[in-house]
Amino acid sequence: MTSATPAPPTAPDPTAAPAPADAPTATSTAPTGRGLWRRARWYLLTAALVLLAAVLLAAVNRERQYPPLDPRSYEPTGGHAVVTLLEREGLEVELTGDPAARPTDAGTLVLPEPDLLTAEQLTAVAAAHHGRLVLIAPGPAALSALVPGVRTSDENGGLPYAGVRSTAPGCSLPEAVRAGSAHLGGLLYTAGSRGEGCYPRGHGYPLVAVATGRNTDVVVLGSGDLLTNELLKKDGNAALGLGLLGSRPHVTWHLPDYTAPVAEGGRKSFQDYIPEGWTWAGYQLAVAVVLAALWRARRLGPVVSERLPVVVRASETTEGRARLYRRARARGRAADALRRATALRIAPALGVPPVAGAPDPTALCAAVADRLPERPGGDVAALLYGPPPTDDAALLRLADDLDTLERQVRKP
Repeated sequence: MTSATPAPPTAPDPTAAPAPADAPTATSTAPTGRGLWRRARWYLLTAALVLLAAVLLAAVNRERQYPPLDPRSYEPTGGHAVVTLLEREGLEVELTGDPAARPTDAGTLVLPEPDLLTAEQLTAVAAAHHGRLVLIAPGPAALSALVPGVRTSDENGGLPYAGVRSTAPGCSLPEAVRAGSAHLGGLLYTAGSRGEGCYPRGHGYPLVAVATGRNTDVVVLGSGDLLTNELLKKDGNAALGLGLLGSRPHVTWHLPDYTAPVAEGGRKSFQDYIPEGWTWAGYQLAVAVVLAALWRARRLGPVVSERLPVVVRASETTEGRARLYRRARARGRAADALRRATALRIAPALGVPPVAGAPDPTALCAAVADRLPERPGGDVAALLYGPPPTDDAALLRLADDLDTLERQVRKP
């Protein structure tokens, strides 16, 4: 039985190309497109859902928002109901953005916001109109241009404004007598020598009718709330609205431009109705409140020393902490505290600056070796940065050695 002898090893061919090294595995931590998509897909989905919900809400709420008393509005503050009643009575109702676009002979022109008209527009309305003119909450500028005899009641010392509530007519105006009680209020006016005031509130009237010619008149309303969809069905509001607006066969309803600035002396703000004396009284009251606060405020006086009932020694904290370390057998933590405190105390004496709140160990050991040649650097490193003690006796020896080292560094 013969055994095969192994073939002798052949020498490597120097002309052969070296075997290719294993390709390095990819270890890049840069974010990839797939990773970014996995991380961001839920955020993108949430944003898409929110955007879709916003689009759906916008599509559902596409109903146009109209200002109060707009004849196209079905809201409670709109005026579509009174326009519908006028049309059922056979009247022609026209909406316009220019009150003087065409003369309204034998017609009614309704101006919901006459203070938003310019002086030229007011002059054109006064010159072109030959029927009934209904002014809703006009200010002094509109009154002077369209019905000079009527003034706001506050100019004569009366109340400038009254709340809207059911009120008896208290006048002989045919439309008011037929309607009876109605919801009137808002701005109050004086009737003047040629006008007749209805629904009196104090010394003013929320409705004033003035005959300006043989077949022309002007009706001034302090508020248009009685014409709104919400209040039109109450009391005699519908009858009064039809009587005031339906006395002519054609009604032109002006749509105000609410972006136009209010004319000088037109609509008044709330502060305009506060008497000047009340303003000064408010300032005086504010000064009195500040003085009372300064008088009664708590003042910080000088520090008052107080004798403590028990004198506590500062060393008791250290002793109590040491007892806790001993009970927990935390020799390593106690040794670290002792070594750290010693290093922090001897570092300034050796001129070693702290790094991140503690001296550099290498620099500190080298400085101690330079100051104390009899102590090798390895012994100093073992003392300051060595392993924790194994028993209480070793911890006591460590504390004594640290005290000795600190004394030697301070007094070599």
